[in-house]
Amino acid sequence: MKLNPIEKILAYLALLVVAVLLAGPLAIMVCSSLKTPAEIQANPHALLPQSWRWENYGDAVSAMPFFLYLRNTLLICIGSVVGTVISCSMAAYAFSKLNWPGRNLLFGVLIGTMLLPWHVTMIPRFLLLREVGLYNTLGALIIPTFLGDAFSIFLLRQFFRTIPEELSEAARIDGLSEWGIFWRIVLPLSKPAIATVALFQFIAAWNDFSGPLLLLSDKRNFPLAYGLEQFVSSYSDQTHLLLAAATLFTLPIVVLFFLTQRTFLKGIATTGLK
Repeated sequence: MKLNPIEKILAYLALLVVAVLLAGPLAIMVCSSLKTPAEIQANPHALLPQSWRWENYGDAVSAMPFFLYLRNTLLICIGSVVGTVISCSMAAYAFSKLNWPGRNLLFGVLIGTMLLPWHVTMIPRFLLLREVGLYNTLGALIIPTFLGDAFSIFLLRQFFRTIPEELSEAARIDGLSEWGIFWRIVLPLSKPAIATVALFQFIAAWNDFSGPLLLLSDKRNFPLAYGLEQFVSSYSDQTHLLLAAATLFTLPIVVLFFLTQRTFLKGIATTGLK
């Protein structure tokens, strides 16, 4: 649908208002993290600080083992992204490109698991991981991702279905195995969808608090999300440090999204067209 100039102006104004409303809390948090404690108490509603106190970030980092938490978080994020992409892409290929008895029924059961809240499987997950010796290790948060994720499998399956079947048939005639078709044809054509799944999983692992709360007890294994909660409990009266720590936790995800938004939007827009 083609818009006339007035409609375009109104649409851009509406988008601008929504963008300001969504970015406003983030801007307030960043600006407030650069204020002095006295300024926050005296004038908490002012947006820009009177004196830019960059030392707040150094104080926040030194007040907790920030780089240890960051290392743990990156290990969990990278490991879970690798596990999710590998397991979900192979499962999605089986559901979209291979014909086998009970495929649609099992896919329906898989979709049904998306209705189960995380709290329903929380206790069985804890007991299972404890029995296999993974409790209080980073592996407890990484290894389960190698078993697949229903939403990621669904997303990749829908994208794989948009790839013409003629390409796979031609490859089979040329003697290429199913693994070869998956690795050399389907995956290279699915980079936007795979990047979308990887971004979703990275953000989920970065923000995950319930998992570490359930499966970790040693502070040396804490990720940033859990470490930040402990930091809030210890420094609840020092708002400037809390805001600085929250900014350090939030900005990497914001930057990551801006760097990958083109691929992310392409992956979402082209999923489920068939």
